This record gives sequence, structure tokens and C-alpha cells, in this order.
Amino acid sequence: MTIEDNALGSELRRRRVAAGLSLSELARKVHCSRSFLSRVETGQRRASVELAQLCEQVLDAKGVLTALAPPSLDPLPRPVRTGSTRRTAGPAGGGRAPGAGAQRRLEFDRLLRRGDLSHTTGDMREADRLYRAALHGAAGDPRAQAEAVIRMARRWSDPGQVDHEVLHLIRNSLAELQGDGGAEAVGLRLRLTAHLAKKVSMAVSEDTAAGRVGPEEGAGLADDTLSRLPADGRDGRDGRDGRDVRDGRDVRDDEVRCEVLTECRWARYDFTPAADALALSQRLHDAAVRLDSPYFHGEALMALVIDQLRTGRVYSALATASQYRKYAADTRSVLATWQRHTLDALLDLWHGRFDAAAHWILGESPKYIEGLHADLAVPADALRQTRLGQAFWLLREQGRMAELFTSDLAEDVERHAYFPIWRAGLALAHCETGRHAEAADLLAGFAADTVAFSRFPPSGWAVPTLVVLAEACAALDIQGGYESRLRELVPGLRERLAPHDGQQIALAGWPTVLVGSTARARGLLALAAGEPETALGHFRQGAVPARSSQPELARLRLARARAVRGVGGAGNEAQAQSLLQESLRSARAYGMAGLAAQCGRLLEHPADTDRG
Repeated sequence: MTIEDNALGSELRRRRVAAGLSLSELARKVHCSRSFLSRVETGQRRASVELAQLCEQVLDAKGVLTALAPPSLDPLPRPVRTGSTRRTAGPAGGGRAPGAGAQRRLEFDRLLRRGDLSHTTGDMREADRLYRAALHGAAGDPRAQAEAVIRMARRWSDPGQVDHEVLHLIRNSLAELQGDGGAEAVGLRLRLTAHLAKKVSMAVSEDTAAGRVGPEEGAGLADDTLSRLPADGRDGRDGRDGRDVRDGRDVRDDEVRCEVLTECRWARYDFTPAADALALSQRLHDAAVRLDSPYFHGEALMALVIDQLRTGRVYSALATASQYRKYAADTRSVLATWQRHTLDALLDLWHGRFDAAAHWILGESPKYIEGLHADLAVPADALRQTRLGQAFWLLREQGRMAELFTSDLAEDVERHAYFPIWRAGLALAHCETGRHAEAADLLAGFAADTVAFSRFPPSGWAVPTLVVLAEACAALDIQGGYESRLRELVPGLRERLAPHDGQQIALAGWPTVLVGSTARARGLLALAAGEPETALGHFRQGAVPARSSQPELARLRLARARAVRGVGGAGNEAQAQSLLQESLRSARAYGMAGLAAQCGRLLEHPADTDRG
């Protein structure tokens, strides 16, 4: 039979075609079968109000489809298994009316589906509301409640701090599942434990940690969780029925794999080398492709581009960034669009496209922040710190750091001083504006706080912090008169940067800006320690990742000129002059006024480079 008034089906088809979506694509996004959606469009099936709401969220129909949906007594269509939920919503139609238990399950699955769609499209506030409703509605069903807690755990937290509410929910859910040996419960425990590991690892100091459990314990928990997950694809299968088996339990679900890889990669971010993190993000990307989940697809692409940048694979990162742009366009998520623009601005800064970066950072970004903060349950601090970091680096690259202290940006930097990188950044800003004594005092604070300094993690946020500190030390070295302060700090910085060499690039934020190659930073510290020949060796290594960035090459040439002059010998002054002239040309071409002025001073006063 055909529904006589098929206004909803006709309007749905019109909007779907206008959006450029196939039936299969829209069906996947709203978690129902292609055939059912086709029958809705042609008037052969009646759509529920819930399905109309899901479709209009994807198609941005602003209530039009819901208004056209007639009341229906039909249960929801059976959802297609896409990795966003492992439960079924009941029969596709007909049959006996479901009992009370089945009705509760139907409602639970409906809330999860709608929450997943809201999360994918970026409506975090609505997603959180729906997940909470699912959690409370599933009282007495620990497995169902675990699913809801996992969704809630995916939400953003304030950067550098622990989300105590989510930690409480995760631990309670794990306790409720204790003793449940079913395969589904095993997978749920793995996923919950992975989230627990990440949430614990978010702290950057004792003040922001979860009691006595700090980031290092979170990283250890992540390692243990990963060890209980089969490596990939067919690894760990028993060879009889194709199941992934570990300790006699079935953990075959790719959703479990994606969840564990996503959260554990972040939990280990500060404690594992960038190359190892890249291997994990590549595994995550492969698993996300198999799962065909919009959420994990986005998470995998962002993880991959971050780790490619950190390992100096900038050209590979450009290709991955292009894929992320397509993902953001497909999901129509405001949050994904924000992240895409942020990533583009990062690459613009690295490549010297400062006008394009400024258009986003100083023009459009504040508008997005206000809109996201007003409409979504996204911590505003996460967005503002990202924008602040990019604005800081833009001013630095253009030699406009004095504007930091005449705007509200300096106050924002000081407000976030619980992050070590902001204290390092403030020291660099003082150097860039001629306030060397203030910079030296800040650096002395790092040297004096030996306990905090010794607790820097071996990787992650520590690397860009060390690189920015090296930049500040180099500025004091060129200025002269701060040798005793440098002797207190430089050895410790060199020791901590020693494992980070070769082609690595320090990435601040997740992601915010590339602050330079670790090899160049090690060379700057060697110069400050009076070892110009050692510095030249580091600068040769730093030339590899610098090839993708003219601004980075310009800074590297100036540093090499200082080292060549420090070595001395016949012909070295001419080489140093040539390097400075090349650096000056690039600085002028790219509008790097501060670097150009520094090159000019060193060309006029060669003796200034001999202080190191």
C-alpha cells in the first residue's frame, strides 16, 4: 500500500538529493536500512517522528521534516550495525507489540542513536542530554549503562585537567560489570578501562591530577589494556570459527578495537615516542575504515595527522588533512569544521602563509568559539587555548610580539600558567620584546623548581615546552650577560631533549602550532653551552624537516650562521654572511619583521654571535 499524503517522503527525497547524499549514505547516517528509507521516500512505509528527527539533523531541515511526520504506532526500523551501537532496536514492523522490557530497550537504543548522531554533527549539548537519559533509563542493566557511560566519556574535557564526573561514572560502571564473563561484558570493560586511562592521563601537574593517580599511571593502564587487545585484523584468531580470542573470550568487535586504540593512544601520548604513537594511529585508521563509523573515522584521521606532523612527515600530513576536510564536509559538524580550520591555520603558519592564518585566527576563529560555546557542551577553554596558541605564534612569526602585552592575550597566557608551555611562551615573549631580565627570571623559575621539571613526561606536551625554552635560551645567549642563568638551565634542557632528534617537529596543542624542529632546538642549546661544532651537527639534522617550511629554514640559517662564526676559521665568516643574507631575504619575503631585524644586527655586528 502507498500512503496517500506522502509529503514527508517527497520532502525527504528533495532535501537528500539537494544535499548530494545517496540513499545508502543517508541510511548509514541515521542508522536504518537503505530499503526502509527508500520505502519511506516512495510512500510505501510510514516514518516515525524519531526517524524524521534524525534525518532533519543530518539534512539541516530545521524542524520541517518533523512537522510533516504523522503520528505512528510502528516501532523503529531495525538499525544497521555501523559501529555506533551493538544492540538492535527490535523488529522492523508487524508482529506483537513489545513488552515492557523490550520497550525499555527500544527507548534506550533510540536515545543512543540520536545521541550518536548529535555527537557526529557536533551538537554536544544535545548528545550529552540524550546519553544521560539513556543512562538513567537503563537502571538495572549494567551492560546498557556501560554503553551510555562510554558515550559520555567521549566528550571533551578541559585541557590539562581531569574530568572527575566521568571518572566516577567509569569506575562505577566497571564495578557493576565485575564478574560478568560474557563476551560483550569483556569488550565493555576494555573500552571503559581505555577511557579511564585517558581521563587519568589528562593532568599536567599534581594540582590537576586525580588524587594520587597521575598521568604516568594512566599511561601504564593504557599499556595493560592494549596488551589485552589482539593486535589487528586476524591476529589472535583461533583458526576455527574466525573469532578473535584472548583468554578464551571473544573480543572480535571492531568497535572495541577502535575505542581502545583511540583512548589508549591519547593516554600514552606524553609517554611514548612520536614514532610509536604514529604506528598506533595507523592501526586505528585501519580499524576505523573496517568499522565504517563516522565518529572513529574522524578520530583516526586527526590522530594520524597529528602523529605525522610530529614525526616530520609533513607531506603525508597534508594528504591526511585533505581527507579530514572531506570528513568535516560530509558530517556537517560545526566542531569538525572548527578543527579543520584550526589544522589549516597550523599548516598556514608552518608554510609562511601568515595572511591566511591571520584571517582565521584573528577574524573568524573568535566567532566560532562564541558560537560553539553558546550552542554546544564543549569546554570553552579548549577552544580558547587553541586560538590563543595560534595567535601567539602568529605574532611571534611576524615580529609583532609587543601586541601581546597591549591586548588581553598576555592575561590569558598568565591565566593558563599551570601549563608549563605557557610559562615558557611568556619567557620567549619577554625576550622578543626586549624584556630579557624578566625572561631570565622566568627561566630561573624552571631551573629552581627541580621537582616539577624532573616530572616532565618524556614526550607529548613536554617536547614543545622544551623547544620554546630553547628558543628563549637562544635569545638570552645572543643578548649576552645571562651566562650564569643559562648554566643553570641548559644542561637539564639538553638532557631532556636528547631523545628527540632527527626529523621530529615539536607540536604544541592537539593540534595548535608547530614550534620548530627538535634538532634545531638542540643546536640552539649547544650554542648556549659554547659547543658550536656540536650545534652544527644538530642543524644538519634539522635541515630535513625544515625543507617543508621557509620560515623554519630562515631561522635555521640564522642559527647555522651563529654556529659557523663560533667555530671560526678561514672562509667561515663569508659562509656566515651568506647564510644571514639568505635568512634575511626569506624573512623579508615572508614578513618576519623580528627575524629580519635580528639578521640585520648580526650582519652589522659579527661579534654579537661570539658570546655563545
